[in-house]
Amino acid sequence: MERWKGIILIIVGAMLWGASGPMMEWVLKNSGLTIPFFLTIRLTIAGICILVFMKLSGKKIFTIWKEPSWWRQLIVFGVFGMLGAQYTFVATIEASNASIATLLQFLGPIYIILYVSWRNKAFPPKYQVIGIIGTLIGLFFLLTNARIDELLISTRALLWGLCVGITFAIYTVYPAKLMKEWGVLIVVGWGMLVGGVVLAIVTQSWRTNEWSNLMEFPVNLMIAAVILIGTIAFVLFLSSMKYITAVETSILSSMEPLTAMVISVIWFGQILGAWQYFGVIVMLAFVTWLSIAGEIKWKKIIVLKQKK
Repeated sequence: MERWKGIILIIVGAMLWGASGPMMEWVLKNSGLTIPFFLTIRLTIAGICILVFMKLSGKKIFTIWKEPSWWRQLIVFGVFGMLGAQYTFVATIEASNASIATLLQFLGPIYIILYVSWRNKAFPPKYQVIGIIGTLIGLFFLLTNARIDELLISTRALLWGLCVGITFAIYTVYPAKLMKEWGVLIVVGWGMLVGGVVLAIVTQSWRTNEWSNLMEFPVNLMIAAVILIGTIAFVLFLSSMKYITAVETSILSSMEPLTAMVISVIWFGQILGAWQYFGVIVMLAFVTWLSIAGEIKWKKIIVLKQKK
């Protein structure tokens, strides 16, 4: 019963994440808001909401700031992990669309593999090489529709998209110790707030004339929905990890780009070419392969250690 609970949580969470992409695309195209201002509002409000929720739940949310070694890591995560991932993702949406941006974030595991291999000064295992090659083949079809002489997205969109994978890799790997020590929601809540405040200071968002746009309907309603849905989706994602394996999470999280694509087709009339859909399937298949093969190899290592 608990396993089914986890499956439902991850599916609903992934679909909500997928839905938030087209919603952000609509906001950027119809509100006149810039990416920095939009993200300042989104990160700051979402961060405050999570921290208030944790405080009301009886958690000590300010303790993390009493130890320099921890708050320094928290600031790095907030700026380069949380803000970095959010900014590159939204910038990719603006330069292309939500479907492309959502799929390009799935390049994150490849960057993690390359980083670990470089750090250990060792060539990646065969299953990882297969996963990388397969994912890149899928990406090729997604971006070209099998036409070598034609790139279907702009160079700007491609560069932002590649950065999405890098920042999502940082977002995934860097805060591991922080989250283990302080809990996921506290780290994420502060990460969002730090990212939003830093972005506000850098861009001096209090001086912009974009504040009046927040009063326009339905722009304000859509922004509120993006913040609410994104926060709920994240909580559901994290909650599901208690009940299902990482492999099941990886497989079921494919609902995210699929949801984004379906909504984009219905809402914006965005239709991909036949080979692009083939590329989507290949990418998702090989990203899932990386998770499945990785877990199988990890279990074999554990069994060998137990025999010794």
